[in-house]
Amino acid sequence: MNNLAFYVHIPYCVRRCGYCDFNTYTPAELSISSDLSSTSRTYIDLLIKELEFAHQTTGTAKVPTIFFGGGTPTLMESSDLGRVIQAISVKYELAPDAEITTEANPDTVTKEKLAALREAGFNRISFGMQSAVPHVLKSLDRTHNPENVFKATTWAREVGFNEVSVDLIYGTAGESLADWELTIDTALSLPISHISAYALIVESGTKLGAQVKRGEITMPDDDQTADKYLLADSKFIAAGFDWYELSNWSKPGSECRHNMAYWNGDNWWGLGAGAHSHLDGRRFWNVKHPAAYTQKTLESGNPMQDQEILTADEARSEEIMLQIRLATGLALESLSASEAKSLPGFLADGYLLSTAWEQGRLVLSQSGRLIADRIVREILV
Repeated sequence: MNNLAFYVHIPYCVRRCGYCDFNTYTPAELSISSDLSSTSRTYIDLLIKELEFAHQTTGTAKVPTIFFGGGTPTLMESSDLGRVIQAISVKYELAPDAEITTEANPDTVTKEKLAALREAGFNRISFGMQSAVPHVLKSLDRTHNPENVFKATTWAREVGFNEVSVDLIYGTAGESLADWELTIDTALSLPISHISAYALIVESGTKLGAQVKRGEITMPDDDQTADKYLLADSKFIAAGFDWYELSNWSKPGSECRHNMAYWNGDNWWGLGAGAHSHLDGRRFWNVKHPAAYTQKTLESGNPMQDQEILTADEARSEEIMLQIRLATGLALESLSASEAKSLPGFLADGYLLSTAWEQGRLVLSQSGRLIADRIVREILV
């Protein structure tokens, strides 16, 4: 195996946001202390034990990226997170320019905490900003003070993080176009190199999903959500952030290389409770609950719950779905005649870039990005 990226899942949050269906748990849900220092040490020990199993499975490989997600990784001790990086560097060959990212809640960091993360080996950080508008954050059940985002991103730069990202969410109930524009402008005023912006999706089983089902909350219509995407894209590009994936923009050279590994179908290993992995067309995932993860990892070092082998057709469909999201798009010659039959119509309607088409590539235009799923369905029909 040549390259192997690592995702490290930290399944703990202070509280659960109303829209979140991620595999994360609060101390109250787990009946543990809100002081997670002892949990931090124990859980990190388990990750390192799973890493031993990963190395037995994969053999040697170069590691170009490591991404700590959650949950809230910054609830763990910085030195403990650093132990995972160190263990990976011992078992594998860590690339000299490896991108090592952690997600962070702005309320869980201080300048000292950020300096400790930098010392532990992190060189990229992504803050969950979501919105700059208090009533929108309240609707999302987010707990952070929006003013803390400016402090956190500034501190991150001051302690040596050259790559700083923020995540935004648009399409929240009660969010006006003016609210969203304020969030965009606030984000662009920060010392950042990357922005992710996602339309809010109502997931069943969440607090938000239940509220929508009961009719307590009405979500905005698709036209308003599309207007918000177009506004964001135009403002981001005008500020020097290039679109490189459907929901991601960056300054030149600051694309998230770890996420690019997912979209390009590269190999990665997911460490931690509920983490997913991909090795040469085989996908597998760990048991979700921290208690089950603890038991299985202690017993055998292997916390896997199940796996699947992608068929050639499944792999092909997934490749098209992921590649079409990228600014580089797809090579037209890679598509069969039946897959490409509907594309001239999309080109004529302005949903595909004519300049890219002339160079033999299928690349979505700005309006085409709004109907990306429809175009994929037409290709795969």
